[in-house]
Amino acid sequence: MAPADAAAPSAGLVVHLRRALNDVVAAGAPGAIVLLRDGGRTIRLAAGSSRLAPVEPMRPGLPTRVGSVTKAFTATVVLQLVGERRLALDDTLERWLPGVISNGSAITVRQLLNHTSGIYDYVQDPRTLAPYYAGDFTLVFDVRDGVRYAAEHGPLFAPGTALAYSNTNYVLLGMIVESITGRSIGDELRRRLFVPLGLHHTSYPTSSDIAGPHVHGYGVEEPPPVEFTALSPTLFGAAGAVLSNADDLARFYRALLRGELLPARLLVEMKKIDPVATGGIPDAGILGGGWGLGLLREQFPCGPAWGNDAENPGYTTAAWNSPDSRRQVTVIVNSFFGHDAPVNQAVRKLLITAYCDR
Repeated sequence: MAPADAAAPSAGLVVHLRRALNDVVAAGAPGAIVLLRDGGRTIRLAAGSSRLAPVEPMRPGLPTRVGSVTKAFTATVVLQLVGERRLALDDTLERWLPGVISNGSAITVRQLLNHTSGIYDYVQDPRTLAPYYAGDFTLVFDVRDGVRYAAEHGPLFAPGTALAYSNTNYVLLGMIVESITGRSIGDELRRRLFVPLGLHHTSYPTSSDIAGPHVHGYGVEEPPPVEFTALSPTLFGAAGAVLSNADDLARFYRALLRGELLPARLLVEMKKIDPVATGGIPDAGILGGGWGLGLLREQFPCGPAWGNDAENPGYTTAAWNSPDSRRQVTVIVNSFFGHDAPVNQAVRKLLITAYCDR
């Protein structure tokens, strides 16, 4: 396999990509999208259906719920505030949100960003999902309730000593942004990122409604498929509410990794990986990597990549970029499965094909 920073993709790669994309649908996903950008050339492909009833074809430009890829957007806003000297990475949670978490004076902003805070993930508390399991998908969730649930569980470990992925970390970061700026995290994302970058298909929705054609998300492990499209984005807030499409995600990451959004020193900080933030698996390969400050490092067979991936109800999203952002791959699938399920295996093959083959 060629290194990720070699020449632009060959015409034959389109055939390989289409085959790998069709394999994702054949494995059981309703539909899938792949975007490959290498320098100034972009390949966009789609397969299967964006909606099952009535059936609508998948199209590369459709917006989708990107789940935890949201964390990269939130982290960028936080680091912009650091660059403006309105916040410091070593500031404690207690300084900005006093009394919210019992050991907040021992937890830093950096530890929130790289998931080493030891704060319980509120999504795992049964109270969080109970109304949604009961069928009320459009219920507006107050993330402050989620923070309260997390606080009641107490710390998982001493801050900075281990890795525990927690949506609570990013909800708290969103609350810190709001405390500093006096504006909602959605407003800050729009004014600092969505509008300046021309991300016309990216938004921070606060209700279940999606205007216009979009990707519908499904759980299809057992027939008939369950549609999760209406699941309220407020359930995840600053940790996972963003709606976007493949082109906008690539545009955001290219701007970020080329230093257009943060001072150079803070982009360096964003890429720093504390040894405990690898989960004890250095250079872990396509099933894992290490957490920087809102960026995840992945090790592909042909080299490292930076970005994020997400599995949220109804959707799988992966956005990976070479260190210089020349080579970019975004994959969107409108279903979600465990890591060993056939669809996820097919998605991994598609990612490796897109990122490494020529």
